Amino acid sequence: MTNSVFVPGHITGFFTIENHEIKLKNGSCGVGFLLTKGVKTTVSPSDNLIIDVNQGGSTVIDEVLSILELKNTDFKITQDIQLPIGAGFGTSAASALSLTMALNEFLNLGYSDELCGQIAHMAEVNLGAGLGDVIAQTGHGMVLRTKPGAPGIGEIKSFDEDVFIGWKTFGGIETSDIISDSHYTEVISNSGDKYLELFEDNPTLENFLEFSSKFSHEINLMSDEVKNLIDYFKSSSDILGSSMAMLGNTVFAFAYDEDAFKKLNIENLHIDKLNNTGIVHD
Repeated sequence: MTNSVFVPGHITGFFTIENHEIKLKNGSCGVGFLLTKGVKTTVSPSDNLIIDVNQGGSTVIDEVLSILELKNTDFKITQDIQLPIGAGFGTSAASALSLTMALNEFLNLGYSDELCGQIAHMAEVNLGAGLGDVIAQTGHGMVLRTKPGAPGIGEIKSFDEDVFIGWKTFGGIETSDIISDSHYTEVISNSGDKYLELFEDNPTLENFLEFSSKFSHEINLMSDEVKNLIDYFKSSSDILGSSMAMLGNTVFAFAYDEDAFKKLNIENLHIDKLNNTGIVHD
């Protein structure tokens, strides 16, 4: 018997850092959105433990197996990571969550989806990889994180939109370096609090794009290449808005029409669509 779970990638537009001594309450509030690409994890029978990942290493897998105390169990784990690692797409969270859910089904552990999410969140916090992607990835469409923490502790609201997304990455930003730096923690949270309050009062697509853009400028993490591409996107009347993925050296933009992106002269531009479905179990 083989079990597969797909968890969508997640891009954050703006956020606050909410540190807590209890790991399951550690996290962030903010607003982001889900992509149709993400991480698909398949667990299948094997005579020994086999880990097959199409990019990156097995750090996240090893952490989840350690939490579940499954190091000596025999099965094959195959991961198809469909987005760049470390570039603001929540791939480590998608890896942890899809793996936990697939193992739960394969081994008949009887865990709830909520508990699987808490295990994945714990792995993320332990690795310093992210603060709010796991709970966001349990939603669909655009996701507002209103209370920090793991699934069952934090709280989210989802909003579906029929919109296309263009993105291009220039590489990664080391998330752990930013979220552990007291200066960036203060700057990010002060700016994020302001825009989170404004968005909660009027949660529209237009406000998400406007606040994301202002937030990215205020926290001052944009490289020149990111800034130049954002400006180029905004020069087109067909583009609804553009900003920087948090936290990654990546630019995203929204448009109602896929052709709006195809008409632009941008090398290595990826075109996706907002994922209004969420997690898929095969």
